[in-house]
Amino acid sequence: MSSTETTTPVAAAPKPALKIDWVRLSPVIYTIGLFVIWELGARISGLPHTILPTPTRVFEAIFQYWSPIWKNSVQTLYTTVLGFLIAIVAGLGIGLFIGWSKTIYAGLYPIMVGFNAIPKVALVPILVIWFGIGTVPAVLTAFLISFFPIVVNVATGLATIEPETEDVLRALGAKKLDIMLKVGIPRSMPYFFGSLKVAITLAFVGSVVSETVASNSGLGQMMASAQSNFNVPLVFAGLLMLAVEGIAMYALMAWIEKRMTGWAHRSTMSN
Repeated sequence: MSSTETTTPVAAAPKPALKIDWVRLSPVIYTIGLFVIWELGARISGLPHTILPTPTRVFEAIFQYWSPIWKNSVQTLYTTVLGFLIAIVAGLGIGLFIGWSKTIYAGLYPIMVGFNAIPKVALVPILVIWFGIGTVPAVLTAFLISFFPIVVNVATGLATIEPETEDVLRALGAKKLDIMLKVGIPRSMPYFFGSLKVAITLAFVGSVVSETVASNSGLGQMMASAQSNFNVPLVFAGLLMLAVEGIAMYALMAWIEKRMTGWAHRSTMSN
């Protein structure tokens, strides 16, 4: 190469543009937007904090009353999770029993629907008479209100096995127990894990309802006491803590569902 020849510089490869995952960020953005709208609306309306506190006043109440809020939040989470775990065991067992045969399904399902139609707040006074004021009524209320979705989904998964599938398996020599173990139970698992997301949110409702009526601790009792003292920011602080706990438990159930039944949602997740 002669000295008069010049080399052309090689253009650097363009850096890939930073891609923002708006799907993952959307919950944060929408939550911040909700608090901003709440803050502006409360300030513009001019309503006192005893009626509609601003988010900043609610967060001040959280820092001010952090010790009782923390203790009552742990108590509510404890009663909710304990009632929810009992609901899982009972709901799975009853769901398998109801879905075992169409006769049992047809006979017990209307009874289950009728029981679920009873407002669980009406059962709290009966639970107080039986067990007294405290943790037990809250646990049982969380259990009673959350086990029905589990029962229904498990029983539905078992009861909707295609008749053609059962006929083929019977022709191959499979017994009723074999069909349930090899087909029925695996088929009902997506229904079961999907129902956990609904059941855990209902369990929180049951715990708080019982704590409001018949308990000496928990977020429900704390909010009822704050309401009687017209401490509305503390009431909203309790509601905010309930929302945080509910979202966390729902996310945990969704993660468990994805890990345990990913095979059932493979085509959906790939899109």
